[in-house]
Amino acid sequence: MTPVDILPQASPLPQLAQQLKSTGYAILSTASVCAWAHCTLDELNAISQSWHGMPADPYLKDGGRYRRRRHASFTFDQGVVSPVAHRAHWQPLTYNALHGGMTRWFEPMPAEVASSEPWLRVLRAFAQTAVDLRTDNTATHTPPVQCIEAHQFRIDTTDGIGRPTPEGAHRDGVDLVGVFMLHRQDIKGGETRVFDARGTSGERFTLQEPWSLLLLDDARVIHETTPIQPTQAGGYRDTLVLTAKQDTFLEEANPNLNTPQ
Repeated sequence: MTPVDILPQASPLPQLAQQLKSTGYAILSTASVCAWAHCTLDELNAISQSWHGMPADPYLKDGGRYRRRRHASFTFDQGVVSPVAHRAHWQPLTYNALHGGMTRWFEPMPAEVASSEPWLRVLRAFAQTAVDLRTDNTATHTPPVQCIEAHQFRIDTTDGIGRPTPEGAHRDGVDLVGVFMLHRQDIKGGETRVFDARGTSGERFTLQEPWSLLLLDDARVIHETTPIQPTQAGGYRDTLVLTAKQDTFLEEANPNLNTPQ
């Protein structure tokens, strides 16, 4: 892995899809995210307020108390974002050796956030990037529906250490992953690592800037984030993770998957 002491150069928006296709990942600065999503930073920061007071993740199999989380699902079809009835989050063991195979019902995102215009603009930008990643420039067919999952994460240092990716280096089993850095408060660590899924090359860097974004072609790369430790009491790290998959969500062959337990 090549060490990187500073964040790699942000990807220019006009070359975003090409950057993802050529290297498997791309980074957008805060200013670029604002332009990409057609939002002001004030609008994005208003979304960030909903990260306070989130419920604890009840499914951590390592016994930790460091993760708080909410979840929501949407579709994107021909430019229109639509909410999906609240559903469970599920991953196969193939992609998540720690929590795969579990039907996990997280609390939903607040309705006033999930239906807000700035939030919908972020989802449109992300979903369109997923379309562009898998679409040939000469294609004339109707783009496939994008199935989007949104995960609000707060990793804290309640027990002295917090693990953003307790499952280790992994893929998510989707087409496109977006990791937005929202806030780092009184912590050290939290280094992002991106590996070539078919080789040994990789890079490491630490996302610092609020609303900066890492985009990942999930078929091409594996990713993880190192644990965080407090520099003062009460340290935490807030992120938004979006995933997009063509035509379908990851589902378990279980008719009761989306029946609340």
